[in-house]
Amino acid sequence: MMLIARRSFPKATVTNDRFHVHKLYYDAIDELRISLRWMARDIENEEIATCRRAGRVYVPFRYANGDTRKQLLARAKYILTKHASRWTKSQQWRADIIFEFYPELKRAYDLAMELTDIFNQRVEKDVARLNLARWYEKVDRMDGGQFRTVTETFRNHYDTILNYFNNRSTNAGAESFNAKVKAFRSQFRGVTDIPFFLFRLSKLCA
Repeated sequence: MMLIARRSFPKATVTNDRFHVHKLYYDAIDELRISLRWMARDIENEEIATCRRAGRVYVPFRYANGDTRKQLLARAKYILTKHASRWTKSQQWRADIIFEFYPELKRAYDLAMELTDIFNQRVEKDVARLNLARWYEKVDRMDGGQFRTVTETFRNHYDTILNYFNNRSTNAGAESFNAKVKAFRSQFRGVTDIPFFLFRLSKLCA
């Protein structure tokens, strides 16, 4: 898509949308959460097998809020994508337990909030470059391969990501228009006469 944009609009400045950058990082956090949940499942299976061999009834380990290991990590998904100021009391309690027992998730979450703060600051592009470089170094030191895609993306598209700070441009308008086109197309359950469809679309949305 970037190659098409450069060929079709050679004088335009290509910008990577900030929300796609955020999503890339949050996907890496979720991969880390899922890997930890698989580990918790393995621990639980070992405990069940041990109790079965000893002839005991298995009672799962529970944290202070009543969650088992698997439940805690399953319910952590949406907590890790929300700012702490938007947590409910029960989510705050769950987050405190998560970050106590899984410090790697705490580091990843703190870096997600730091990335949000960087994009929210109205600063010059050179200042943002320095802030993102410092943030990148912290992510690069993170353990695990989940964040390798993030670091590789930043390495390959650093300039276009920074172009956001020129005019703080996003593709929200394009996404909104795309949603309108899809909704209009869905009314006809497919399009056979493409020129007429584009003519009607131009009359409605131009």
